[in-house]
Amino acid sequence: MTAPDAAPSSLCTHATEAAGTITELLDVLWERAKATTAQDTTPVSASQLRLMYTIDRQDGIRMRTVCRLLASSAPNISRMCDRLQAVGFLERLPCPDSGREITLRLSPAGKKHLHRIREQREAMLHEAIHNMPAGQQRALARGLTELAGQLTSSSGEEPRRASAQPAA
Repeated sequence: MTAPDAAPSSLCTHATEAAGTITELLDVLWERAKATTAQDTTPVSASQLRLMYTIDRQDGIRMRTVCRLLASSAPNISRMCDRLQAVGFLERLPCPDSGREITLRLSPAGKKHLHRIREQREAMLHEAIHNMPAGQQRALARGLTELAGQLTSSSGEEPRRASAQPAA
């Protein structure tokens, strides 16, 4: 653990390493949740899940915007959309103001799939965070909120809104 009076760059390095460790741990937990959810439905890849999250945040998003947000080519995104549409998780619709573009939205089955995954993930996180002292819970909520803001401002992607605001 880094001492409270450590230099800012040392604190930043420690925080970066801790965030990296948590990211790796969450990846494992998320895969476990996805595998559990996949028993009831068709499994989707991590890339397809990321695409579904992006579409869920911006219902009716244009394909071109998805390509930019995910830093991926149109053919790659189109193939993922083909697969998601084939399993009933995605709908492609004509763009209301451009005959050359399409918009994307999750189907009710796609929304239900994401909801189940989010419920499982949130239950895992809730259990872990519940065991932390209240002061650490508040600090974590503030820190993660700020980190999400920094990451989304640099990516241009809107974060999913939390259902409740953290206590101050």
